[in-house]
Parts: sequence; structure tokens; C-alpha cells
Amino acid sequence: MAVILNIETTTTNCSVSLSKQGETLVLKELNDKNYSHAESLHVFIDDVLNSASVSLFQIDAVAVSKGPGSYTGLRIGVSAAKGLCFSLEKPLISVSTLKALAHQVKATNGVIVPMLDARRMEVYSAVFDSSYNEIRAIEAQILDENSFKDYLAKGKVYFVGNGVEKAQTIIQDENAVFIEDRLPSANEMSMLAYDKYKKNDIEDVAYFEPYYLKDFIALKPKA
Repeated sequence: MAVILNIETTTTNCSVSLSKQGETLVLKELNDKNYSHAESLHVFIDDVLNSASVSLFQIDAVAVSKGPGSYTGLRIGVSAAKGLCFSLEKPLISVSTLKALAHQVKATNGVIVPMLDARRMEVYSAVFDSSYNEIRAIEAQILDENSFKDYLAKGKVYFVGNGVEKAQTIIQDENAVFIEDRLPSANEMSMLAYDKYKKNDIEDVAYFEPYYLKDFIALKPKA
């Protein structure tokens, strides 16, 4: 019986869940635009464990959202997950951020495009069919009026994530469905992490690194 602690910090949403056999038992998250992950993450971990009356020593694995996403957010989440795995001698599971985000959409046809905001008109995106099979790999892409044209010509395309606001301004097609106000969450990680746990699909704790997709570039703070 697998009890897994799931950690999601790739965007402004700091999210932690505790799951059992792939079902979320407790979820705690906060979408703080100021990225309060460093202050909130360990508090949230304690809260979900206490709510479920489970101790750290009783969990079977730690799962972390591996990216792409915020460089700082990824570092915080992965560092916390690796620290727990080292100290508790538990396996580390990594979950694709965009695949977990795609699972927030329930569609019987068409394709799902989870997209996360990058700089300017750029997003991190992938394409999944309605059964959540990846049919186009993750890319950092600059949106224009021809983006996803081939998929839109064939049927409904469901866009989800904080890159949707950009997409809405430039993609004009009757087959485009924009699902707003959605961010990656540890809730959807529960099932995906459990599936990987059953297959013993785990990471090397010492060498695992987040999937940044792009090199980190420091920007000057706004005045």
C-alpha cells in the first residue's frame, strides 16, 4: 500500500498532497504571486501529514514535479524532495509537470495543450491526446497566429495553464478552447506518481536534476 508525498513548485502555486494508492488524501496549496515557496513548502508538508495522521517515516516515496517551469521554484521543490529522500531513505519519483497539468482537462476527443508562461510571447508546451498520451514532445516555443494550426484544423484543442492568456490574444480559431485560471497542482500528481511507483520507475537521488528546458537567465528586478 503506497503512501506518497507529492510536491509541486514549478509556478506561483506552492502545492503539496499526500496520496494513497494514487488517490489524494490531503491537498494544500497557495497561489502566491510573490513565490513564497521557500517559506511555505515545509509548512505545507507538515500540514498535510498532520491532517492525515501520517508521519514522515510512514510514507513510501516522495514525488516531485520535474518541470519545465520557474527555475527558482524547481530548485526549491527538488531540493526539498531530495533532502527528504536522503534522510528517510525513500525513493524519489519525478512527474512531468505538463503531463500532470494536462490531466486537469477531461476531453473525449481532440487534443490537450498544457502550456506554461515563459518570457514575452514564449511558452513551454506539449501536446497530448484525450487519453493523455504525449503526441508532441515538450518545447519552448514562441506563439504566433500559426501555432497549433495543424491540430486546430482536425478538431478541438484544449489549452490549459498560465500560458493561456498569451495564447488567447493570438490564436483565433473556433476549435480553440481556452481553460483559464489553472496551474500545475500536486493533486494530479497523485495518480501519476503511483503509476511510476508500481513500475519502480524512480530517480537516482544523488544525480537527479529538474527539467529546466532552457538555461537560467537572471533578469533585473522591476523598478
